[in-house]
Amino acid sequence: MTNRRRFLAISAAAVALPAFARAEPVYTWQGVALGARATLRLAHPDAKAIALRAAAEISRLEDIFSLYRADSALSRLNRDGNLQSPPFELLECLSLAGRVHGASTGRFDVTVQPLWARYAEASASGTAPDAAALVEARNLVGWEKVSLDPAAITLKSGMALTLNGIAQGYIADRIALMLSAEGLNDILIDTGEFRAIGGHPEGRPWPVKLAGGGQVPLTARALATSAPLGTTFDRGGQMGHILDPRTGEPSHAKWREITVSADSAALADALSTAACLFTSRAEIESCLAQFRDVRLESLKSA
Repeated sequence: MTNRRRFLAISAAAVALPAFARAEPVYTWQGVALGARATLRLAHPDAKAIALRAAAEISRLEDIFSLYRADSALSRLNRDGNLQSPPFELLECLSLAGRVHGASTGRFDVTVQPLWARYAEASASGTAPDAAALVEARNLVGWEKVSLDPAAITLKSGMALTLNGIAQGYIADRIALMLSAEGLNDILIDTGEFRAIGGHPEGRPWPVKLAGGGQVPLTARALATSAPLGTTFDRGGQMGHILDPRTGEPSHAKWREITVSADSAALADALSTAACLFTSRAEIESCLAQFRDVRLESLKSA
């Protein structure tokens, strides 16, 4: 597979201002969250210690959401088809996924993992997915087949979940909740999706620059961008990674880049992903309107 899925970058101007203009310089921590670059930007005397606490929380959440940690809660659920006493965070994230599934009329569906696996396997061997294998995988897809309960999460045999379209945003939200509870403010969290606690330490919004052009000022808000061809399964770069659960096929990529803002990074993440499978701006806006204070910040055609 080629390229990265996400295309947001913080404007260099946000960290290149003279040090004398603020009491503390903006400190930038860099790491990884669910395989994506993660950064934390803040101006605080204990910035390094704060960043280390955030990194520890990211690692804890990866133990829940990662598909690459064999003993994560999600990996165990996918392997066993059942997870007793699931972590609160997994239940909360899946509950939100269910709400977006309904609002998007099934376009956002975390049960597409069997389909995604078939495309990834074919991509690794440089071939197209086998039609029969896709039909088999498609029969395993369907949010309605997931049993979600505080006592246990249960999947039908052969099913598997992927939270790649929501968990990065959810992790940003959890970091924001943790740091806000400590009384901290004016922090920008980037886990592949952005979440701002307050604004820039100098009293203005954080300027988030979009790869496709333009900039979104971010204060006490979250931002997510999806690009259907940001990651592709084919060398020609035309078979995008966002799969339509209703057909089992990749998005036909009418859109080059879609950016959504919301109070929650998880919600912005999921909605920007779902939006890639709509065919008109009106349909996208109708979906977003089902949630409070969600905005379509940018819609770029392919």
